[in-house]
Amino acid sequence: MPGDGVGTYRLSEEQVLLRDTLRQLADERIAPRAAEIDRTGEVPDDIRQLLAHHDVLALPFPEAYGGVGVDLLTVCLAIEQIARACTTSSLILAVQELGSLPIRLGGSDELKSRLLPALASGERLAAFALTESEAGSDVASTRTRAVRDGDEYVINGTKRFITNGSVAGVITTFAVTDPEGARTKNLSAFAVEVPTPGFSVVRLEHKLGIRGSPTAELAFENVRVPAANRIGEEGDGWKLAMKTFERSRPGIAAQAVGIAQGALEAAVAYARERKQFGGRIGDLQMIQAMLADMAAEVEAARQLTYKACAEVEAGATDAAKWAAMAKLVAGDTAMSVTTDAVQVFGGYGYTEDFPVERMMRDAKITQLYEGTQQIQRLVIARQLLGRPG
Repeated sequence: MPGDGVGTYRLSEEQVLLRDTLRQLADERIAPRAAEIDRTGEVPDDIRQLLAHHDVLALPFPEAYGGVGVDLLTVCLAIEQIARACTTSSLILAVQELGSLPIRLGGSDELKSRLLPALASGERLAAFALTESEAGSDVASTRTRAVRDGDEYVINGTKRFITNGSVAGVITTFAVTDPEGARTKNLSAFAVEVPTPGFSVVRLEHKLGIRGSPTAELAFENVRVPAANRIGEEGDGWKLAMKTFERSRPGIAAQAVGIAQGALEAAVAYARERKQFGGRIGDLQMIQAMLADMAAEVEAARQLTYKACAEVEAGATDAAKWAAMAKLVAGDTAMSVTTDAVQVFGGYGYTEDFPVERMMRDAKITQLYEGTQQIQRLVIARQLLGRPG
């Protein structure tokens, strides 16, 4: 069954200018920090400040709340250019977008006015707390509970694998408010402002990649949240999460494209310089074929990602399918292209002397978070077959 095909795109002069400006900023200010961020695993607050200073973190937010108010494609262009230099740094913008999306989509005017300006300025960071130990791909198995108590809700539970969970000031948290309700109608979403009594960071994960981006396990023990911080109505949590993924998965696809592009550029530069068998390895047909395939894969993933942005922005009825296809293809492309880049470098590619080994480690997460590749295939297939996704 074909999609709506309603969304078209051609980069505007403003988008091209932003893309090229961020590419230069990433080359000059972010790329030189990437290896150190990866080596130490320290949160790069200097990069957060840099992005905030240049209004990059303000891109997704409406002008009414101090943001720039750009469309999804423009946000993805920014994520792509930053990820080309440093995946960890690109997550600062990607998660600011993700964590604030439910508030922007379903929050009251009062809640938006109270929380969004500080997020748009980069003064506070956002996080998105949906995943639990027993509720990853199976969101409906969420166990965290929120019980109404007068003008407040009392939240109890734990969340796992929460990006920015240890540094965020606003954590969009999903909890069951109707334990007897239908699996897609029992969740509600809350903007939890931290620090607050009963909230704690239990641990930080030690990861294969994106090492400078904190991934936290969070505990909520009788955390009291004002009812005014509920996002939407009770029972809107599932709907808000799914609508959020429609707009956030293209961001992960853009991140994957950026990683792949960075690896391709590194491989091409190396193939031009490295000498073997009396000449450049780039003159060897096997290397040429690898580079050609890598370039074609990257561009195919990029074009699908941009098209998905246009479809989502246009409100296509099959927007979820487009978002899932973009993440599926781009994530797999990032993994295959970075692996091939390591191969082009040979033994040197397996060392920390060159960036491709870091890029390969970082690429793997794009096949896992915001829905595994298997979940993306389910979303696509269900939409094709006319089943709810």
